Amino acid sequence: MDQSSAQPPVLIRNVRVFDGVSDRLSDVRAVYLEDGLIAEEPERLHPGAVVVDGGGRVLMPGLTDAHVHLFAAGATMPEMLFAPTGVLYYKALAEAQQMLMRGFTTVRDMGGDTTCLRQVFDAGLFPGPRIYPSQAAISQTSGHGDFSDVHQAATLFGGVPSRAETLSFMRVVDGPERILTAVREQLKHGATQIKLMAGGGVTSAYDPLDTLQFTQDELHAAVQAAADWGTYVSVHVFTSDGVRRAVDAGVKSIEHGQLADEETIAHLARNGVWLSTQPLLESDHTFDSADSTAKNRLVCDGVPRTLGWARAHGVKLAFGTDFLLDPASAPKQGETLTRLATQFGFSPVETLKIATSGNAELFRLCGERDPYRRAPLGVIRPGAWADLLVVDGDPTTDITLLADPEANLSLIVKGGRIHKNRLG
Repeated sequence: MDQSSAQPPVLIRNVRVFDGVSDRLSDVRAVYLEDGLIAEEPERLHPGAVVVDGGGRVLMPGLTDAHVHLFAAGATMPEMLFAPTGVLYYKALAEAQQMLMRGFTTVRDMGGDTTCLRQVFDAGLFPGPRIYPSQAAISQTSGHGDFSDVHQAATLFGGVPSRAETLSFMRVVDGPERILTAVREQLKHGATQIKLMAGGGVTSAYDPLDTLQFTQDELHAAVQAAADWGTYVSVHVFTSDGVRRAVDAGVKSIEHGQLADEETIAHLARNGVWLSTQPLLESDHTFDSADSTAKNRLVCDGVPRTLGWARAHGVKLAFGTDFLLDPASAPKQGETLTRLATQFGFSPVETLKIATSGNAELFRLCGERDPYRRAPLGVIRPGAWADLLVVDGDPTTDITLLADPEANLSLIVKGGRIHKNRLG
């Protein structure tokens, strides 16, 4: 249960509001927070209320990230392979706290054992963002999530699970029946949506980018199992053939997609399927493997085309970062968001909408599995969750302010609880 109601009411005066959906800022006004929600300002202020003067600054919804890996963002590959399991949980806890202090009040975790983190954050035991966990991402043998050594037999043939599986970071299965079990296993563990690997990956060892992963029957089995629980499947995939196979199976969210052609991107719009992609630059990642370096270059070369086509065809577009296994990259979360406006043709207001009310619409696809369904996310209006930021400057005209949250975020509030306050 969210413990935000234990916080005193908060009145934030003298702010101009970007509400997550409008094109312009409001006139100077006040925003009142009570019981973890945004509320109408009362005629008589509660005597214990906290009053904050925004000094004419901009108040906006908390930012969201539709593709994070809390268990991998703050850890290195050697740590994932060899560190005591507890180290990974503590690093995930620390990384989640840092995400909140960057202004990201809600994230969708796309692979990792994070339901436990969600529970302690929602209980108010530690500071951290709201989390929509996928639990273990599901891969086929030799797929993007198969981290076993090449000489190891598949588990079906008597092999032992890889470390990634024992950590509940990945689950490797083959065939519709085992897919059903894997999906239901993640739902039992608290997944709000399901993540499958449906195509080749940059970092993985065995699968070229063009490979198709999981058959139509396997994908359909996953979609059916998720739908029976009122939620949806998202898939990691880059290519046109992989995207189309996933859409035909009923998948609702495509993660990445930077190698798809324009007609395939338009196909997403016609079918109402989300494109959860990342505005990545080639310099964001470095690899020891020449093969991964070459694959990374292909994906990053596709970013401007994919984003341009998605915008032109009206695709439902989500923002995510997908940083993992390189702790030095994680602090670039806010800067990565700003690239939509500074490098890829979106306006600052379009960018802000995507990272607030837009992502929130995607998160809501998990229906009754949504742990935060009692109130709207990503907007500033009475009845919505009291997740908000106060920015020094106007991000609707200068989006780069969000690239330096330490300097430019004066107030960070999640669920009515103040986590940062430089306004007195």
